[in-house]
Amino acid sequence: MSTYVMTDIHGHYDPMKRMLDKIGFSAGDRMILAGDYIDRGPDSYKMLKWIESPGENVILVRGNHDEEFRCYVEVMGMIFEKYGLKTSSPEDTIRAYRTARGLSSYFDVYGTVGNLMEEKRMSFHQLSEWAKCIKNMPYFYETAIKGKRCIIVHGGYVESLACLEGADMDGSYDSLEDFYLKARDDAYIYGGVEHGMVIAGHTPTTAMYELPFNHGNVYRFYDEETDCIFYDLDCGYAFKDIEPEGKLACLRLEDERIFYV
Repeated sequence: MSTYVMTDIHGHYDPMKRMLDKIGFSAGDRMILAGDYIDRGPDSYKMLKWIESPGENVILVRGNHDEEFRCYVEVMGMIFEKYGLKTSSPEDTIRAYRTARGLSSYFDVYGTVGNLMEEKRMSFHQLSEWAKCIKNMPYFYETAIKGKRCIIVHGGYVESLACLEGADMDGSYDSLEDFYLKARDDAYIYGGVEHGMVIAGHTPTTAMYELPFNHGNVYRFYDEETDCIFYDLDCGYAFKDIEPEGKLACLRLEDERIFYV
């Protein structure tokens, strides 16, 4: 059995399937995905359908884009309740959506919910089912590989917020969940696990001014002080149209072999 990790699919369903074919993924293997299944790419609908039932050997971790989608649906739910709208009605779903958009320009900033309604005529009931799938996703997943503690998370991992007290950080975090979803450089400077490994995404390795910049290749960093290995697997496939170096990456944990599509 092999254990694989991917992250930041961002609506690129077909490349994800090509990666599964490339690694020969089978029922005897395990796949852990570190979030951001939707937005930016052309097939958020296919990805949302896929996360409904990805298979018993697939573990889905929550990303910030997924969490934002869940929050959008939650806001729409409040509007449905306030105005007594029908959750099975695509027309009422559009009404609730337009009301939410009127409340904030940041609502559905990537247009995914709007596209699902306009192109697929999705009702609020279906949106809610996907939101439930996301709500059931953990913020991180922990496993052991050859006796080494291994954390798969979207943004970054730290044992507790107390570890960040007094730190001069790039971001601000009101909760551990914020750090799990949104940490960038702070994840490598202040996060990690002793004698272990943290595999994340969130920050594209095509982003020139970010710490894990690596020309669209997987970023690997070893912290001698904590004996922790860090990986960033977001190789910028979501930005491939404007960043030719962008790739979709997959890491096999047992031997740390990297695959690209």
